[in-house]
Order: sequence, then structure tokens, then C-alpha cells
Amino acid sequence: MLEIGLPVILAAVSGLGAITTRLHNRIHELDRRLDTTELRIAENYLSKAEFSAALERVEQHMIRIETKLDQLRT
Repeated sequence: MLEIGLPVILAAVSGLGAITTRLHNRIHELDRRLDTTELRIAENYLSKAEFSAALERVEQHMIRIETKLDQLRT
């Protein structure tokens, strides 16, 4: 019984190890590709300088709107 059971157990453990390794490698590859995509989007989509300029314009418009609302109240 031991002669039959031991190779079967070893084969099952080896098979599970191989499947686990392949799965881990695929997850690692997908994670690397996702990181690359995130970095590419962050670099190409909007720079900090462009964001700051746009935010400044929005703030200036809000100040103008607030001033006009204050003038309506008085």
C-alpha cells in the first residue's frame, strides 16, 4: 500500500506546487502590467502643473461668483 500511495501523494503535491507557481507567476505578470498601465495613465493624462492651473482658474471663477452673490445680497 505504501508503494502505491507514496508516489501518488508525491505526484499530487508536485502537481499542486506547479499549479501554484504558474498561478503566482500569472498574478505577478498581471500586477506588473496593471502598474505599467497606471503609470502610463498618470504620466500622460494630466500633469500636476496643468491640474494646478485648472484648479486656479476654477477658484478664480468661484471668487467671481461669490462676489456677485455678495453684491446681490446688499
